[in-house]
Amino acid sequence: YVTRLTHTIEVQQVGRTIARALNLNEDLVEAAALGHDLGHTPFGHIGEKVLDELLPGGFHHSSHSVRIVEKLEKGGAGLNLTREVVEAIRRHSKPQGEFLDADAVEGMTLEAQIVRISDAVAYLNHDLLDAFRANALKIDEVPSIIFSTLGESHGDRINTIVSDIVTQSWVVAGLNDSNSVKNDQPTLIKMSDNIRTVVNEFRSFMFERVYVPEDVGEQGHAARSIIRLLFDYYLNNPDSIPKRYLEINDNQQQAVVDYISGMTDQYAINIAEKLHKGISAPLYKGVV
Repeated sequence: YVTRLTHTIEVQQVGRTIARALNLNEDLVEAAALGHDLGHTPFGHIGEKVLDELLPGGFHHSSHSVRIVEKLEKGGAGLNLTREVVEAIRRHSKPQGEFLDADAVEGMTLEAQIVRISDAVAYLNHDLLDAFRANALKIDEVPSIIFSTLGESHGDRINTIVSDIVTQSWVVAGLNDSNSVKNDQPTLIKMSDNIRTVVNEFRSFMFERVYVPEDVGEQGHAARSIIRLLFDYYLNNPDSIPKRYLEINDNQQQAVVDYISGMTDQYAINIAEKLHKGISAPLYKGVV
């Protein structure tokens, strides 16, 4: 199955490919791609929603990614990143539904737009394969237009979408119009109407059949219970948190969230299993 690390590497690969083809800043794209999901919690968006409920002021993985690179790294000193890298990390997230309209990327650099779109290109395609592996989906349940338009294989679909993004982004710049001024960069990162329609259908299908069902299903319930168990435990036992989190934060709840959000799924499960042995409350029965 895809992990946060392998997803990040794939976003970086897709992003650099697009940036190179469009004569843009590959290093900027790579830096933002490598940092875009640093703030993700255990259990992905499910864990994110729970921490958003528990932390006064809320929690969002994009904002937390920025918090990591600006406030948590190097003992609170943060990393020496450019404004463009930080903003690309901050604005990579996308709402459910249409996300490819020009208004949504107003004020974003072209490199930030590439990271944003590359994230979706990567996760849609690798999550589909994971859904097959997990028997959450069968191939014949996927709308046929996705395969007929984008391609039968993972590689074909990535190639179709990336090639379309490059071609259409040049069109926006006017490079395919013999009467227009020849620019050496595009002005907007986009897809053709046909590919955009199918990609949006692909994304809606994945939300309907994979993301939302997993969110509200048994595994989603277990993930929520684990995050709440960890939050309650560390809030009541701050000595169990590494000192650096408490030294950086005056707010103990923020320190707890900073620590939990940096865990992998398996680490969070392992800690919850150890804690669960001493708990008899029905809330946690059978969760881990």
